[in-house]
Amino acid sequence: MTGTDGEAIRTAVRDRYGDAARAARVDTCACCDTPIGDGFGAAQYDPSHVEALPSAAVSASLGCGNPTALATLEPGQVVLDLGSGGGIDVLLSARRVGPTGKVYGLDMTPEMLELARGNQAKAGVQNVEFLLGTLEDVPLPDESVDVVISNCVINLAADKDIVLREAHRVLRPGGLFAVSDVVLRRSLSSPLTELVALWTGCVAGALVGTDYEAKLRDAGFTDIEIQTTHVHERADLEQLARQLDIPDDIDVGSALDKIDGAVTNAFVRARRAAG
Repeated sequence: MTGTDGEAIRTAVRDRYGDAARAARVDTCACCDTPIGDGFGAAQYDPSHVEALPSAAVSASLGCGNPTALATLEPGQVVLDLGSGGGIDVLLSARRVGPTGKVYGLDMTPEMLELARGNQAKAGVQNVEFLLGTLEDVPLPDESVDVVISNCVINLAADKDIVLREAHRVLRPGGLFAVSDVVLRRSLSSPLTELVALWTGCVAGALVGTDYEAKLRDAGFTDIEIQTTHVHERADLEQLARQLDIPDDIDVGSALDKIDGAVTNAFVRARRAAG
């Protein structure tokens, strides 16, 4: 993928998620702009954990899972959320690491950062810092965090090798990589992957599970585990397709036939070696 292609994808993603931040609609998912069902992230949050958060943080939860359920966070730890959006996972993590810990939220969309900082102020949380930047160039020093989390964002990155190397770089030895993401069971055909609309819809940018594992290994990670949490069947994909700006020359029915059963939500865990 060329730098021009990568920048086009980043621009499309930034525009779409900027719109989502401005709208901050209740019970919607940025990957589909339709009411959240069991296949999307909101269903994986314990209501008792989010009821005290600002409503805008909850309504702007745009992921495909709950990465805070993947990591047993401890007081004093430093956590980084890649693509932190409205801040729901940052605020939940801040509770767990307590006042002696810290949570960074990284996002490339200014509108999302504004929303997240407002949610932080409303929640009265002090041990949080939101940073403007990309997943490919994390503005933190080497070996500065204990845990990296992310919620349905890495699949949107144009160059996942760089993203995973950056996650490995900022983790301390023994640190945990624990993300929710869209993962494919099989490759998608070239015309589908070239649709920017599907990149911003969280489908065409996703990796096949074996490729995800290989890229994590190449970045230096060990103890890799990918656990499927939901398989998107035809009904899910039809719902998604209705909300995307798909060119008229694309046969949507045929495209959905090819994607049916290939798209999953998954928990992805790995570690940076201890030494």
